[in-house]
Amino acid sequence: MQTAADHSATVAARTQELKVIAEAKQILTSTTGGAVGQSYSLLQVRLSQGEQLRTRADLAGAEVVTLVKGLAQKHHSAALAQLASRIAAVIRYGAAAHQDPFAKVKGLISELISRLEAEAASETSEKEYCDEQIAKTEEKKGELEHDIAKLMAKIDQATAKSASLKEEVQELQSELASLAKTQAEMDTLRSQSNKDYLTAKADLEQGLAGVRQAIGLLREYYVSGQSASMLQGAAQLSTMMRQPEMPELHSKATGSGTSIIGILEVVESDFAKNLVAEETEEADAAAEYEKMTQENKVTKTLKEQDVKYKTQEFNSLDKSATELSADKETADTELSAVLEYYTKIKERCIAKPETYESRKQRREAEIKGLKDALSILEDETAFVQRGKRAKRFLGA
Repeated sequence: MQTAADHSATVAARTQELKVIAEAKQILTSTTGGAVGQSYSLLQVRLSQGEQLRTRADLAGAEVVTLVKGLAQKHHSAALAQLASRIAAVIRYGAAAHQDPFAKVKGLISELISRLEAEAASETSEKEYCDEQIAKTEEKKGELEHDIAKLMAKIDQATAKSASLKEEVQELQSELASLAKTQAEMDTLRSQSNKDYLTAKADLEQGLAGVRQAIGLLREYYVSGQSASMLQGAAQLSTMMRQPEMPELHSKATGSGTSIIGILEVVESDFAKNLVAEETEEADAAAEYEKMTQENKVTKTLKEQDVKYKTQEFNSLDKSATELSADKETADTELSAVLEYYTKIKERCIAKPETYESRKQRREAEIKGLKDALSILEDETAFVQRGKRAKRFLGA
C-alpha cells in the first residue's frame, strides 16, 4: 500500500511536469514562430553530432530528436532513448538519400504511441483487475476468519459442556456404585438379622412350648393331686379315730411343686416377652429395610436416567464438536488458499518498484510528448506541402 501511495505521488508529479512543459511549448509555439523563421531560415546551426541545420525541416527534426531525448532522460526510458536514436538516424540518412524522413519518423512515433497506449489500456485493465481481486480476496479473507472464529467459539463451548457432563456422569456413576455397595451391605445385614431372628424365634417358641408343657404337667400333678391327698388325709383321720394308727405313707411335695410352677410361669412370661420383642424388632427392621430399599431403588433409577441422558448429551456434543472441527479444518484450508492467493495478488499488484499511478502518469507524459513531437512533424509536413504548392503555382 505504501508502494501504491508512492506510485500515485510520482504519477501526479509527472503529470504536473508534463503540464508545465506543454504550457511552455504552447507559449513558445504561439510567440516565437516568426523569430525562428527569421533566425534560422538562412543560418546554419550545428547539431550535437556535427551536422548543420540548413532548412526548417532540419530544425523540426532536431526539435523532435531533442524532445524525445528529453523525455527519455526525464523518464529514464530505454524505449524513448532508442526511438530518439532511430529518429536521428532516419532524419540524417533520409535527408542524405533525398527521401522524406518525416513519414518514417511519424510512423516510428505513431507505432510507439500505439504501443504505449496499448500498455496503458492493459495496465488500466490490470489495475481494475487487481483492485477487484484484492477487494474480493480481503472480503473473503474476512468472512473466513469470522467463520473460523465462530466455529472455534462453538467448538470450545461444546467441548467445555461435554467435559462438564462427563464429570457429572462420572460423579453419578460413583454415587451409584456407593449406593449399590450400601444396598449390598443392607441386604447382608438384613439377611443376617432375619436369620438371627428366626433362630431366636425358634428357640423362644421351643422354650416357651417346653415351659408351658412342664407347667401343665406340674399343675396337673400337684394342683389336681392336692384335693385327693386332702380327702385321703380325712379318711385316715376318720380311720384313726376308730382304728389303730397305720404306718406313715408318702405324700406329694405340693409346696415345692407350687414354687417350681411359679418360677416356670415367670420363665414363661420372660420367654413370651422376648418372643414379642424379637417379633417387634424384626418387623421394625424389616419395615425400615423395605423403606430404605425402596428409596434406594428410586434414587438408583433417577441417577441411572440422569447418567443415560447426560451420556447421550455429551456424546451428541462430542459428535457436534467433531463435525465443527471438520468444518473448521475445511475453513482453515480455504483460508490458507485465500492467504496464499492474497500474497500472490499483492506481489503482482502492489509489490512493484513503481506503482500503477506512477506508471500511468509516466506513460501519459510519454504519450503526450510523442504526440507533441508528431504534431511538430505534421506541422512541418504541412508547411513543406504548402511550400511545394506555392512553388508549383509560381512556376505556372
